[in-house]
Amino acid sequence: MLSLIKLPRVFNVHQVPKAFQEDSIISGYRHPRSSAIDCVLSLFQLTNETLNVWTHFLPTWYFLWNLMTVVCMQDVWNDAYTWPLLVFLLSCCVYPLASSCAHTFSTMSTRARHICFFFDYGALSFYSLGSAITYSAYVMPDAWVNSMFHTYYVSIAVFNTVICTAMACYSRLGLPFLHYNHDITERFPESQKPKLGKVLRISAFTYPYLFDNIPLFYRIFLCVGEGCTVNEANSLHIYHTLLAFLTAFLFATHLPERLAPGRFDYIGHSHQLFHVCGIIGTHFQLKAIEMDMALRRPWLQAHAPAVTFSSTLGAAMLCFVLSLGIIYHFSCPLLRSPAPSKASSCRH
Repeated sequence: MLSLIKLPRVFNVHQVPKAFQEDSIISGYRHPRSSAIDCVLSLFQLTNETLNVWTHFLPTWYFLWNLMTVVCMQDVWNDAYTWPLLVFLLSCCVYPLASSCAHTFSTMSTRARHICFFFDYGALSFYSLGSAITYSAYVMPDAWVNSMFHTYYVSIAVFNTVICTAMACYSRLGLPFLHYNHDITERFPESQKPKLGKVLRISAFTYPYLFDNIPLFYRIFLCVGEGCTVNEANSLHIYHTLLAFLTAFLFATHLPERLAPGRFDYIGHSHQLFHVCGIIGTHFQLKAIEMDMALRRPWLQAHAPAVTFSSTLGAAMLCFVLSLGIIYHFSCPLLRSPAPSKASSCRH
């Protein structure tokens, strides 16, 4: 069937604008003014983005299946104890889906590329908050339950999530109407200051991750004696932590393609490995959270503060609305900009 369909042409790095070029990736680029149909068709041919899409699109269904299992098998409407898990599973569905959509449709235009990844950053921020909400409910070490840190932990995580989304969006183009306007006059574009943009983006996601994991790091690496939470979930938490650091390493270093530019254009470059490690890490994180949730339930329900709507679903809804507002603020000048012609966007 696919043999009857004319698949889009692919280009090398010298044939596409700088905004679409990836570090040490030489070939396999799609047309920078692709139609939506071309973007979808490109998922069934080998480009340097194909595996980036599938490594996140397929796991979305795995996490959705887990979400539906919890909804159908547990009394989530009456059991508030399950609400943190619902928020986390929802975030696990949103972030790979947003990523796969961003990688699919980011070659429709320069402005579409920016807007697609704004949504990607917002989804990752939402996942960070989902992690914090479950950690507050199920993972917090015994000694820290009901502490001042525990009391304000989710509130600070919501604030961090908003800052993360804003900083990540800022790392691409700077501030709307100041660094770029409705004509996309870019004074602080990522293409001119790629290292600064990279540092800002890494910082935007590193800080919330480190904050969210303070109770987990203390529990599995530092805590000794009474008040520590030692159970079978700890080993799964360690696996997730190691994979998270590996994911960050791949994102920051662009290995292995930096060592051999052109050899990993289609299969094996850092962003694909980054996606795979991130998804596997999220799987271990989910299993660890579910184990803590089950093993610690009697103790937590007797000693921890009650799970409330405001600290779970309410916090998630607030974060979702604020992130959408930030994305709209950064996207507004791009939406008003005139689109360049397709012929002028790619050098044949």
